[in-house]
Amino acid sequence: MSITVTNLSKNYASQIAVNNISFAAQAGSILGFLGPNGAGKSTTMRMLTGYLPQHTGKVQVCGFDVETQGLQARKHIGYLPENNPLYPEMYVKEFLSFVANIHQIKNKKTRIEEVIALTGLQTEQHKKIAQLSKGYKQRVGLAQAIIHNPQVLILDEPTSGLDPNQLIEIRSLIKELGKTKTVILSTHIMQEVEAICDRVIIINKGNIVADNLLADLISQHGEKTLEPVFVKLTKAQKP
Repeated sequence: MSITVTNLSKNYASQIAVNNISFAAQAGSILGFLGPNGAGKSTTMRMLTGYLPQHTGKVQVCGFDVETQGLQARKHIGYLPENNPLYPEMYVKEFLSFVANIHQIKNKKTRIEEVIALTGLQTEQHKKIAQLSKGYKQRVGLAQAIIHNPQVLILDEPTSGLDPNQLIEIRSLIKELGKTKTVILSTHIMQEVEAICDRVIIINKGNIVADNLLADLISQHGEKTLEPVFVKLTKAQKP
């Protein structure tokens, strides 16, 4: 498995944000990580990438423990956070060159050209990031996440702010990446999950309430789409 999560928990004072969750994900699939606001999605994503320490439990990425072997683990992770932190004063190509240098990428110029083409940034590559629309900023965030060709991609709300045409293009890119990489995609958009995910984990109040293949989860609850299943599971009170 590319990612193995075992008994992972995170508390904020007396509030339990993530409650002893376990799951695994492997290459060649796209895992949708769903939940209502405040369910623990982004907290989990941050712990998977090592940006936020867990209170208990373990995360392993490509065999490396995120807590004790953080540098080795991060080399295998591409991360697009929810708030997509960028340097607005930098030009797109300049920023990608900066990220490539951090990852010590060989053939840097060729790789930058590749990710610019993959993410559809050709017309914007010579602009400052501050001049870009929100949708194009998302593309820059995705480009920096894949520039070092990581085995694992963790994407937190990756299509936020995209127009319908951009949505189709980025969904297509994520699906293509998911053929060879492990992709975990956090979102609250049901159509997003149905369009690109193979498997779904639903988290509610810090607890995993569902973990199944998308088609099996929908049919198991006698529904035709994911949305009513999601509503049913996230409204249910944990005993």
